[in-house]
Amino acid sequence: MSLARTIAVIQSAIERGMQFGLQIYVSRQGEVLLDTGFGIARPDVPMTRDTIMPWLSAGKPLTAVAVLMLVERGLLTLETRVTDVIPEFAAGGKHEIELRHLLTHTCGFRNAPLSWPNAEWNEMVATICSLPLEEGWVIGETSGYHVASSWYVLGELVRRIDGRFLSEFLRSEVFLPLGMSDSWNGMPSDVWQSYGDRIGLMWNRDRGETRELEWHDARHCQACSPGANSRGPVRELGRFYEHLLAVDGFAGQRLLSPAMVAEMTSRQRVGRFDQTLQHSMDFGWGFMIDSKHYGPKTVPYGFGARCSSRAFGHGGSQSSIAFADPLHGLVVAYVANVRPGEAWHQRRHRELVDAIWDDLEVAC
Repeated sequence: MSLARTIAVIQSAIERGMQFGLQIYVSRQGEVLLDTGFGIARPDVPMTRDTIMPWLSAGKPLTAVAVLMLVERGLLTLETRVTDVIPEFAAGGKHEIELRHLLTHTCGFRNAPLSWPNAEWNEMVATICSLPLEEGWVIGETSGYHVASSWYVLGELVRRIDGRFLSEFLRSEVFLPLGMSDSWNGMPSDVWQSYGDRIGLMWNRDRGETRELEWHDARHCQACSPGANSRGPVRELGRFYEHLLAVDGFAGQRLLSPAMVAEMTSRQRVGRFDQTLQHSMDFGWGFMIDSKHYGPKTVPYGFGARCSSRAFGHGGSQSSIAFADPLHGLVVAYVANVRPGEAWHQRRHRELVDAIWDDLEVAC
């Protein structure tokens, strides 16, 4: 199947300066339809299917899966209070927060003054534990996307229960079993050096000025950030979603039971207005769930007006998304290397996702 319209939309965005390069992976029923790069990853270095790109928050579901693996091993429950594992987390009225609240962004400590990647892990966890519950927040009811803070708590739960830091757990228990050999959340120094120009750059655009970010340097690539710093070729993130859809090629490599995958990717938070995203959004356990019924042209990081109600995934700030649609057997993952501002990115994103549905000839 040709994805001619999708390719044209990507190339047009490059020509208009919306991005210098883009890496994309699309498969349907396990058949790879697109796995390539467009434009440049660095000055004079083309973007290819092998470029190592940051997924930002599109990698959050990987951390969610790591924690849910511990649930299935009987080491946690969704009702486990964080303080049962991390006693000092109780400070500031947070003692009633449970694992399920962390995974649905209903826990109420969004604004942690973290100094990643310069601060040490223990320092950042201590800072988060000392935070007070936000004023007026009702745990489990008030909703607001947590960009980073709750994800460090999830990572610390993994460390205290399993004994390994999240970076090691993800590498050993998630990435390598799924064949995601170039995926990392905190890569060793020698690995960073060996990749060289394979590590793609990212840029910010603000008021017409484009600024190169430092996210490709050793300091950023080597530091674990559970909700923001997974990276690799985007096809490997697509492979993660193919695993969740149980397409061919994963026999004997299941990370979670089919029942847990179904629960994780179904609506656990429904009809709540998200105070961070400023839009009503549904969530599973760590996943965004199709929310187009709240506004197909306004919902952020959506999966297109023609996705099924069962579609699930996650977006990354102004640059990336990965999602799967079980009804259509579709997996999409992409990363654009210029963050043009939220409004511009949402337009770019909707245009690209709509083009994919057009090419697949899926009607509303």
